[in-house]
Amino acid sequence: MTADSLGSEQSRFVADVAAKLSGFLGAQQETMATISPDVAPLMGSITSLVTGGKRLRALMCYWGWRGAGGESAHPDIITAGCALELFQAAALIHDDIIDRSDTRRGGPSVHKRFTQLHEGEGWALDSERFGHAAAILTGDLCLSFSEEAFTEIGGRAASGTRARRIFNLMRAEVMAGQYLDILEEVAGPVRDRAGAVHRAQSIIRFKSAKYSTEHPLALGGALAGGSEELLRGYSAFALPLGEAFQLRDDVLGVFGDPGTTGKPAGDDLREGKRTVLVGFAINQAGAADSSYIDTMLGRQDLGEAEVAEIRRIIVDCGALEATESMIEELSNEAFEALDRLPLAELPLTALRQLAEAAVSRAA
Repeated sequence: MTADSLGSEQSRFVADVAAKLSGFLGAQQETMATISPDVAPLMGSITSLVTGGKRLRALMCYWGWRGAGGESAHPDIITAGCALELFQAAALIHDDIIDRSDTRRGGPSVHKRFTQLHEGEGWALDSERFGHAAAILTGDLCLSFSEEAFTEIGGRAASGTRARRIFNLMRAEVMAGQYLDILEEVAGPVRDRAGAVHRAQSIIRFKSAKYSTEHPLALGGALAGGSEELLRGYSAFALPLGEAFQLRDDVLGVFGDPGTTGKPAGDDLREGKRTVLVGFAINQAGAADSSYIDTMLGRQDLGEAEVAEIRRIIVDCGALEATESMIEELSNEAFEALDRLPLAELPLTALRQLAEAAVSRAA
C-alpha cells in the first residue's frame, strides 16, 4: 500500500459521492419543478450546501465499509455516503437557525439566503420570519431526501438490519442532543454550575460526536457485513475521536481565525453555546469573571472587546488548557483503540489520517 493508492481511492470515492449527489438532486429538481418553478430556491440551497465540505462522515462510512471487507467503488457505499451528506446538510440548516448563525462556510447560511431573497424581491411581511420558515422546510426536505437515498441501497439497509438500526438511531440521537443543547442555553449553570462540564460533554456526544464519527463508521461496517466485535471496536475508536473533534471545534469557535472557520470571531459566544470550554471557564474562573461570562454569553451585540475579555478569562483561569488536555486524552484513547482494530493496512492508515486531521485542525 502506498500513499498514492490510498489518496487515489479516497479521491475517487469523494468524486463518486459528489456525482451521486448531483444526479440524485438533479432528479429531485425535475420532480420539484413539476410542482412549481417557485420552489427552485429550496433545491438550490441544498445543492449549494452539499457541494464541497470535508466529507468526514461519508469517508468514515467508506473506510468502515472497506475495513469490514467491502469492495471499493461499490454503488451501495456511494449511496450511503450520499445519504449521510444529505443528513449533514439538514442538520446544518436547522442548527444555524437554532443558533441564530447568519454565516456558514464563509457565506450566508440558508435562512439568511432566504431572508436576502425576500428583501431583494421586495416581498410583503417580515423577511426574517420568511427566511427561517423557508430554511426549516429546506432542512426538512433534506431529511426526506436522506431517507430516500438510504432506502435506495436496498436489502443491506432494509428494516430490521443492523445498518438500518444504526441509521435510525443516529438521526434520533442528533435531535435529542440538539434539544439538550438549547435546554442548556436557557437553563445553564443556574441549575447546577458544578455539572456544566459534564452536561456539555453529554451534549456533544449525542449532538455531534456520535453522528460525526461513531455511527458513520459503524454504518459502513454494518453495510459490509462486519461482525459485532468489529463494530464494537469501531465505536471504541470513533466515539472518543468524535468528542475530541467537537471539542476542537468548540475551541475554534472562540479562538479560531474567521478565514479558517468561515464564521466571525467569537460567534459561538454570541450564539450562547455552553460548551465544555465555557463550562470549564465558569467553574474555574473567579466569581466576577464567571458572572461576566454568564452575563455576556448569548448576546448578539457582543463586540470585539467583550470577545477579547472572555478569551482572556478562558485562558487565565486554565479553561483552555483543561479543554486541550481533554482533547489529548480523548485522542490518545481513540488512537489506542484504533491500534487494536484487526484491519488491513489501507483502511487502518486511512482512518489514522482522518483521525489526525480531525483533532489537529489549526486555530
